[in-house]
Amino acid sequence: MCTDDSRHGPGRRALLVTGAATALTLGTMSFASAAEGSQSTQTLTGTLPPGAPDFVYLPVEVPPGTREIRVAYTYTKATVPAGTQNNALDIGLFDERGTELGGEGFRGWSGGARTEFFVRADDATPGYVPGPVRAGTWHIALGPYTVAPDGLPYSVTVTLTHGEQGRTPRPAYPPERARGRGRAWYRGDCHLHSWHSDGRRTPAEIGALARAAGLDFINTSDHNTHTSHAHWADVAGDDLLVMLGEEITTRNGHVVALGTDPGTFVDWRYRARDNRFGHYADRIRRAGGLVVPAHPHATCIGCGWKFGLAEADVLEVWNGPYTPDDEVSLADWDNTLVAYARRGSARWLPAMGNSDAHRDPDRVGGPQTVVLADDLTRTAIQEGLRAGRSYVAESKDVSLTFTATGGKGESAGIGERLRVPADTPVTVTLEAKGAPGCTLHLVTDQGTLYTSAPLPASGEGSATWHTTPSYAAYVRAELRHPATTPPLPGPLAAFTNPLFLGT
Repeated sequence: MCTDDSRHGPGRRALLVTGAATALTLGTMSFASAAEGSQSTQTLTGTLPPGAPDFVYLPVEVPPGTREIRVAYTYTKATVPAGTQNNALDIGLFDERGTELGGEGFRGWSGGARTEFFVRADDATPGYVPGPVRAGTWHIALGPYTVAPDGLPYSVTVTLTHGEQGRTPRPAYPPERARGRGRAWYRGDCHLHSWHSDGRRTPAEIGALARAAGLDFINTSDHNTHTSHAHWADVAGDDLLVMLGEEITTRNGHVVALGTDPGTFVDWRYRARDNRFGHYADRIRRAGGLVVPAHPHATCIGCGWKFGLAEADVLEVWNGPYTPDDEVSLADWDNTLVAYARRGSARWLPAMGNSDAHRDPDRVGGPQTVVLADDLTRTAIQEGLRAGRSYVAESKDVSLTFTATGGKGESAGIGERLRVPADTPVTVTLEAKGAPGCTLHLVTDQGTLYTSAPLPASGEGSATWHTTPSYAAYVRAELRHPATTPPLPGPLAAFTNPLFLGT
């Protein structure tokens, strides 16, 4: 075993332009070939300064005859003044094919969820891609998420095991169809994290919780990695459709790739100012997925959505337990409906809700999106979401029926348009179940125009409201719990996508 603690990053680094962003490259770790079964270890230490690039790359020269690469790292938390961000350092790995943005070299990412990982042909740490350890220049990717004023001290240790490589397993993916009920309402949660990123649950545990929550479908969305895709085949079944995706976690917002082709990886190493998001949104769609900006007004660093909504297919308005940032997201989304209804835009942006569950006590299916789809298939669910034929409920216990009818029997449901003249009398009907003590609300382009009395202990109730398209360009429904801080509205129990009125 050989150890080298003498190289210190700041004195040996060089600037390297990679695609849209400037990255930092540290001094290279070089390993020589060694006897089969032996190990070689080197350690690099250094300190990253405030204002460090988003990604810092440590080249590792991997010799022929390497069986496994294992990486461990540590970094130091600082003593910082109140209100100042402390150190946080993410980590990942690229192989000899390079670190090019959108290239083929990606071999895994664990963010800050793990302090060590390994990769070899026959196995890898969750979040990392098993496969041959080929000779060449590999790169450990460090992501200084936040850096304290005095800098971010780090230490990276690389251990190579020499010997014959194992056989890479052939991935098995879940089917794109489950046993549905024909055209029906299906419940799903499309933002979930397993132990392949920063979650603490296995795919099997998530599947069991999804079934207990009454879900018909889920979508995998681990941060910046697709490695869980090959671990869901045994979780899916006739009663549960498992779609595959990723949460692309950039420094300017997160986006869920919903229902992509198996094995699809989407890069995340760009900001809004780099003008690259359109390319990667197209990458999601070319892989058969939907582009879903997640928790757009979340207050965590890097979580707020700054890429605009032109590329979005659906917007995640409600994320996990209902909080004030969800209320802001709901209001902001409502403003996009006004623009569509009044300007005659060619498309509108449907909303959805997901749990973003990571670990106990996070509740899978809280909330869940209920979609009217032609069948329980990947394509049919995506079509229902894209069309806005859906509502969001806090649990399987809550259900809604929401329709509008015209004077001659014309009717429309959630996500549809009732095409009648501007002065036509329209009757809007809302029925709710499973929401005791909640109030029913009807919201239009003018705001909330109807509020019911609290529902009885049975949780069932209905509302009927009369309007015209000239008075209300659209109507959507909300179920709300009692207010906790009046006069602010109470937390949502459910909400629908809109019904549009008029020709």
